[in-house]
Order: sequence, then C-alpha cells, then structure tokens
Amino acid sequence: MHEMTRAGRTGPVRPQMRAPGGQGRPFVKSGTGRTGRMTGLLAILGIAVGLTGCAPGDAAGVTRSDGAPGVDLAVTDASFTLDPEMEDGTTSQVIEALLLRRSVLEPGPLRDVANAVMAANSRAAEADLRAALLRAEAESYNWLPTLGPSVSLTSLGSVVANLVLNAALIDHGARRAERDFARHDVEVAAVALAEDSNARVMQALELYVAAEAARARADVTAQAMERMDHFAYVMRERVNAGISDRADLQVVTQKQDQMAADMASDRETAASALRELQAMAAVPVTTLTGLSARQTPSLTAEALSVMRARAESARAVAGARAAQAGMLPGVSLGGSVGTDGADAALTAGSDGIGFGIGAQMRAIEAEEQAAAARVGAEREAAERAIAALEGRLQSLRRQHSEAIALARQATENYELFAEQQRAGQRGVSEVVGVFETKIRADRTAVGLQYEIVLAELGIAERLGLLVDGDKM
Repeated sequence: MHEMTRAGRTGPVRPQMRAPGGQGRPFVKSGTGRTGRMTGLLAILGIAVGLTGCAPGDAAGVTRSDGAPGVDLAVTDASFTLDPEMEDGTTSQVIEALLLRRSVLEPGPLRDVANAVMAANSRAAEADLRAALLRAEAESYNWLPTLGPSVSLTSLGSVVANLVLNAALIDHGARRAERDFARHDVEVAAVALAEDSNARVMQALELYVAAEAARARADVTAQAMERMDHFAYVMRERVNAGISDRADLQVVTQKQDQMAADMASDRETAASALRELQAMAAVPVTTLTGLSARQTPSLTAEALSVMRARAESARAVAGARAAQAGMLPGVSLGGSVGTDGADAALTAGSDGIGFGIGAQMRAIEAEEQAAAARVGAEREAAERAIAALEGRLQSLRRQHSEAIALARQATENYELFAEQQRAGQRGVSEVVGVFETKIRADRTAVGLQYEIVLAELGIAERLGLLVDGDKM
C-alpha cells in the first residue's frame, strides 16, 4: 500500500495526516460508552496497521524493518563501533568500504603518534554520526500509524478530549524516500568521521615530522660546530700572531654565529612542534624519535571526498523523491475516540496542485542528474589533487637525489681544500667558506628527506589510509 506526505519542503519530508474532520466521510461509527470507545479505537488501530503493513515490498509503498538488526545505539564512547548493517536490514556499501581500509603506517613511531592522537580525539564527528543513527532509527518506524491526544473547547464551553489515530495508506513512496534519506545521512556522517580522523592524524604527523626534520638539521649543524670552533680558534691565533687580518677573523666568527643561530632555531622549532603535538595526544609522545616504514598507498582506493559526494548525492536524490511524492494526491485513514464517541474517516487529497507543478516535477527529476554530475566533478577534482601530489612526490625524490649528490661533492671539495690548507696552499677563510657550503648542502638533503615523507602521508590522507577503518 502507499502513504501520503506534504509537499513544499526540502530534505526528509515528515508525513502530515489530515484530521478526521477533513475531506472524506466517516465509514465507521461506534457507541459513545467507554466499552464502545475502546472497541472502536482497537478496530481503527487494527485496520490502520493492517493496511499500512499489507504490502511491505511495494515499490512505491512501505518497506517494514520487521525487527532487522541494526547499529547498536546504546553503546559507550569506548565501545562505539561503526556497523555497515542499517536499521532496515540493508548493508551500506559506503560504510563497509570504510571499515575495510587499512593504514599505510607500519608499527613504529609514526603509528604510535597516530594512536596517541586518536585516543585523545574529542570525536565531534562521532557525535554527528550518533545523531544521524538516531534519526535513521526513528525513520525506520515511519511506516507505523501515529497516535496522539486532541483536546478542544467547543462553542458551548465544554471540553472535548479525543485520542486521534492517523495512518497513511497511499503516499507514492514518500516514507520510503524518508528512510533512504536517513540511511544516506548516516553514510555522509560516517565519511565525515573518516575524514575527520584522517585529518587529525595528518595534523599530528605533520607536527612530528616537522620536529624530526628540525632535530635532524640541528644535529647536522651541531656536528659542524666543533669544526667551526676549531677554525675560529686557529684564526684568532693567526690574528694574534699578526699572520692574518682581523677582518678574516670577523668573517669566520660571523659564520660561526650564524650556524649557532640556525641550530638554536631548529631546536626551538622541534620543541614547539612537540609541545603542540603533546597537546593533541593522550600519552607522552615527546620521547619518540625517528621514522617508521610506510606502505605505498594504493591509488585504486576511492578518495574520501568522492565517497562523501556519492553519499550526499544519494541523500539529495532521496529528499527530492520525497518532495516529488508529496505533490501527488494520497490517501490516509484517520480515526478518533473520545468524549463525543468514536469515528473513522478515509481521506484522499493533497495540499493542492499549482500551475507550476510540471516545472517542479521536472526540477526534481533534474536533481538526480545534478547529483551524478557533482560526483563526477568531485572525482575529477580528487584525481587532479592526487596527481598533483604524485607529481610533487616525484619531484621531491629527484631533488633529494640531486641534493645527496651535491652534498657528496661539497664534502669532497671541503676535504680537498682542508688538505691544501694544511699544506699552506689555502687560507682559513677559504676553507671555512667551502665548509659552510658543505653544511648547507647537508641540511638541504636532510630536509628533503622529511618533505618526501610528508608528501607520501598527504596522498594517504587524501585516500583515507592513515587510520584503520575499524578503529575510527
């Protein structure tokens, strides 16, 4: 059988039944006594439930859940798990795909950081998912009739109290569309939770990798400071002996101070990043050092932004179908039992058909095409973004190889100049200049190594592969 909803609303349309005093004529009339009123109410309720549930498989009518198992909503925060099985007994392919995803982070410091920040997550997106699950549970019972009180004051000053029962018999699939809307709303919230979890882990990893890069650069400079201190000592002795000019000593001292400033800046950057990271974590993470292995992200995995676009488009189509059904005339059964007796009425009608209903119906049909177009546009944008990240990753790898080669060449030049300086063929200032070039090349090579890690993690975040699906 079918049911009826109102038109003129966007999103999930809540059916509004007509009162028994509306269109149509009552076809059941019972006695006015208490026994008669209760008998009449039970009769109306039995007819309504029988009519609304008589065709569960009707394409335009109602699909009953029949107690199908669904997502457990009475769980605590610690035990909350995402379930692909919905309240109506169907399985969500979107949620199932999310649960099957595995993180590219191998056991080690990077995974430890991810676990630490996920344990301290405020889970705002999870709260939104819970709300969507509750809405889906509520909509799973929308095939049942509504029952509620009605109290009115008559013109004679007497109070009339009734118990009103309303049930939709024909609604052209509106309530099914409402349930579809609620189901897709859960999928949208689930994808949002995955995006939020991956974004949070990515922020933490960016802080950790930035700290590691700063510490690595500081270590390179710290190792060079011992040699620079030796050069400064030699230059001061040469100046005191009158062999070298004081200007040469000032050049060496300036380079020494610059290296010390760079080292201090790197250490401050690392400390600041670790403090910010610790604020996101549930356990101490400042003692973690080094990087861990990472799997290569599978580029065949669907980007989270595309999954969200598909779920949002399906939700929009369901809302449009509910609005379309609300424009068509429906049939409802209404009954009341109260102080003035019991009656029931079969009502047919709608909120009215305007002159622009043809355009409205075509606009709703066009929503499906627009939804498909939005998914296609988001898929293209995701592919472009991933292609750009892949291009940057390849570029960084090339730059890193070149930086290693340049650092090796700078080291060879320095060793040659140092040997010539010991032989008296080069001055200390010349050797210090070459040594500074070597240290700068080493720092560049070290920094590019961590930029490559960030590029790889960026691709994994885009694909939703930083967090295991069953741990979100």
